[in-house]
Amino acid sequence: MVRVTHVEPGSVAESLGILAGTELLSVNDRQLEDFLDWEFLTAEESFVVSLRQPDGETADRTVHREVGIPLGIELAPPTVRRCANRCEFCFIEGLPKGLRKGLYIRDDDYRLSFAYGNFATLSNVKERDIARILEYRLSPLYVSVHATPWEARKVLLNNPRVPNIIEQLTRLADGGIQFHCQMVIVPGLNDGEVLEQSLTDLWNLEQAVLSVALVPVGVTQFSHLYTGKPMDAENSKRLLDAVHRWEARGLAERDDRWVFGSDELYLLAGVDLPDIEHYGEFAQIENGVGAVTSLRARVRDGLSQLPRLDGKHIGVVTGVSMAPLMPELLDELHEATGARFELITAENSLFGPTTTTAGLLVGADIRRVLNDRHDLDLALIPAECINDNGLFLDEEQFLAVRESLPMPVFPSYDFIDALVPEGDAAVRSAA
Repeated sequence: MVRVTHVEPGSVAESLGILAGTELLSVNDRQLEDFLDWEFLTAEESFVVSLRQPDGETADRTVHREVGIPLGIELAPPTVRRCANRCEFCFIEGLPKGLRKGLYIRDDDYRLSFAYGNFATLSNVKERDIARILEYRLSPLYVSVHATPWEARKVLLNNPRVPNIIEQLTRLADGGIQFHCQMVIVPGLNDGEVLEQSLTDLWNLEQAVLSVALVPVGVTQFSHLYTGKPMDAENSKRLLDAVHRWEARGLAERDDRWVFGSDELYLLAGVDLPDIEHYGEFAQIENGVGAVTSLRARVRDGLSQLPRLDGKHIGVVTGVSMAPLMPELLDELHEATGARFELITAENSLFGPTTTTAGLLVGADIRRVLNDRHDLDLALIPAECINDNGLFLDEEQFLAVRESLPMPVFPSYDFIDALVPEGDAAVRSAA
């Protein structure tokens, strides 16, 4: 059973008498478990829905509509499957106490992997889940592999009951499922021989594995489970050497790089990031693979759209890891607009100095670096550090932070989005 939370006015669902609060019980006599069943079982032009209205009345509704016409309903979100692992490097285990409850949910849900690109370990899937993945062809899946040798994976996931990932992937691959894989690399645990074996195993799955990302382990000052070594420049360079070897093999044998290092890996190693052609379709950009290169490309593509802002002084707030890469972009923005762009680097007060990602800056960090900057005409901050509800991770409301500061403040993904002239508030503030 799934529950309706909203019905669009004038929609097919409204014409059928479906209301907010209606429970959808089955489609063509097949019981509904979650949004996946609903999405796949209602893909036909005609079907019968059994439902229970908010007043308790049950009924059947026959649906006739053209394929592609939406039904016009929103469903209550599913109960998220929790992670049974206790990975030393788990981000959730590195959170401080006192944040909102939703941040502490350790999801490990193959459904969210398919629907939203969330990485899942597949360590909690059952036989019935495998059958659903194959029946609905939930592909591609985003899989946190970390290591394929079984004993090494048990240690990494801190779970002696974790299933054999290669057996799982092989079975799914035989059914036509493909994967984007990630490996969070912990020095001394899944680098070296374990890494080589893991990449070999994934390579042998052939076209089923679309990409593999190597991501350096990152910890906060609250990562109480972590006992491994930190990721330093030397380890990062060794990992990039492995990436480059496997990229060369992929290009030679499959015309596909296949293995990618995350941006952070290049930054830690002090190695220049690849150009835009390197990343193809940017399949793992949400995992930090090619994000900086994509940003550079978006900025350069948008420079011609920018207005002149001569004489204006604009502050640009970023995290420690991005700071070395920003001056080149800010120089280009200066040339295009005439404005003076000042880089303002903020350290993370919530997670500690080892957390250097701009997207994890919190409201207190923004206040600290901008509170006394009366000389700025406006300031841009990373849009990634604010969620859809306008909250930073430390529960500060963006609107409250902005109102407390002496200049207009605007979240931005790529500068262009905040500075293009088409009715944008940032441009009006600077003008």
